[in-house]
Amino acid sequence: MVLEFRFIAHQSARAEDAFIAQRDLADKLLLNIMPRSVADELKARGKYEPRHYDSVTVLFTDFVGFTKLAATMSPHDLLASLESCFSQFDRIVQKHGLEKLKTIGDSYMCAAGIPEPVNDHAARAARAALEFLAVVKEQKAQAEKKGSSYWDIRIGLHTGPLVAGIIGDHKFAYDIWGDTVNVASRMESAGEVGRINLSAATAHSIGDNFEIRSRGVQNAKSLGDTEMYELLSAR
Repeated sequence: MVLEFRFIAHQSARAEDAFIAQRDLADKLLLNIMPRSVADELKARGKYEPRHYDSVTVLFTDFVGFTKLAATMSPHDLLASLESCFSQFDRIVQKHGLEKLKTIGDSYMCAAGIPEPVNDHAARAARAALEFLAVVKEQKAQAEKKGSSYWDIRIGLHTGPLVAGIIGDHKFAYDIWGDTVNVASRMESAGEVGRINLSAATAHSIGDNFEIRSRGVQNAKSLGDTEMYELLSAR
């Protein structure tokens, strides 16, 4: 009887350990795809209420020349190059308190001021953008030293209101919606290669610790003539 009890207790302890390990793994996976505060609410309530934010800065990047270069690379080398670049972007995002939202092919999207609002979100995003640009310039310089080619980058930022929430029933995704997101994307596509393009809203929100220059009024798809600025450096 004693041996039987010990065996049952041992099996119960093993089952509990396995359950805890499975729960910890599920928590870790959840935190890989959404912010902790969002994941905590989702676990506690079974849902996450969408939030409206009055002011958030959204950042888009796109690699220029990627498609042409990708056609000349093996799948392994292509993925390794993307991983090297995006993993550095991830560290920069974490350093400045931004939230990575997604990568779409060779495009990277993140935002500052969500899920927790902060007053200096535009400045945080601007600093991250400058470091993104530095990463690509360094990677390009290293590739050229070896006689290889590397892609360039365009970066665009816009500041404004948006809605953030979770979409999906089985595969959850924390995402953002609104005109601010669309304008940020247009700032990227209307920017110059190797430079950081700002909307007027972002330029007026980043504060005095940055060097910027006016690009005047530029035409942007779906927006028409729009005032734009280039972010040059941090002071």
